[in-house]
Amino acid sequence: MKVEPFLVEKFMGRYEHNIELNLAETCVKPFSLGEFLRFIGKEDYLEELKELPLTYGYVEGLPELRERISDLYRDLDPNNVLLTRGAIDANFLVFFSLVEPGDNVISIFPAYQQLYSLPKAFGANVKLLRLREEDGWYPDLEELAHLVNGKTKLIVINSPHNPTGVLLRKDALEAICDMAERSRAYILADESYYGLNIHDEQVSSMIDVCDRAIVTRSFSKSLSLTGLRLGWIAARDGKVIDDLMKHRDYTTISASILLEHIALLDLRNIGRIYERNLRIVRENFRLLNEWVESEPRIDWVPPKAGTVAFPATPSVFHLRSWHCG
Repeated sequence: MKVEPFLVEKFMGRYEHNIELNLAETCVKPFSLGEFLRFIGKEDYLEELKELPLTYGYVEGLPELRERISDLYRDLDPNNVLLTRGAIDANFLVFFSLVEPGDNVISIFPAYQQLYSLPKAFGANVKLLRLREEDGWYPDLEELAHLVNGKTKLIVINSPHNPTGVLLRKDALEAICDMAERSRAYILADESYYGLNIHDEQVSSMIDVCDRAIVTRSFSKSLSLTGLRLGWIAARDGKVIDDLMKHRDYTTISASILLEHIALLDLRNIGRIYERNLRIVRENFRLLNEWVESEPRIDWVPPKAGTVAFPATPSVFHLRSWHCG
């Protein structure tokens, strides 16, 4: 199996440390451990953890943590949630479990490189649904319909979208669901930035719209516990969960039971976490938007959600649109 170099991770690994300002950071101001425990009023929690046996955790994930995650969705059985080592591990497990040589996989582009390079490495025929600046980076659903066929195994989406900040409306989610159901494909919805809406618009998770959805998220982006390296997979299809578990036995076995207990604190306080993080994201958007509007050498399609945007200088707009389209 040959994989292409993961360019953004190579870049970040070289440049993200020992610098004054990191304008490429994608997580909402990660907590220090002490800051987090003070924020939730559990400053003595480390004393409680001293009696925790440092053995293997639950293969599927800490039961109460899975229950808390299932509560984020509509009527989802906790048994249909699996803990992973970040969203990147969650996405890997989905591709590893479902994609076979010759399958068709459709992925939005531009996107986090894992979402299109990894299925290609597993032997899939990857078709790119190219987002265009002149469309406000919103996916062309008619074009997607032409890409889907009877051999399509996965339709890969990312909302809120990295790097443009596009947020898919419910009607778009429903249309993508209809395509998946007709072709018997699954939808891999990377929702790592879920909930970080810049404006007060309510958007559904794909798993609450479509039974063929497989959703991945993590504690890194919108929940500010990046260093835990924990994420999850949620799916309504029990057969998918069984297949994921069968392949999971050959990879990570279980996540860290110690880190899962800290993540549980995060979900017990998720309302306060989101209140803090939305305040940060919306203030930073306001500042950046003011600068873009006052700077003639920079322009953008303002993001709707998430922590990243996709600006450029006007002189290269046509070049970028050509490259992405």
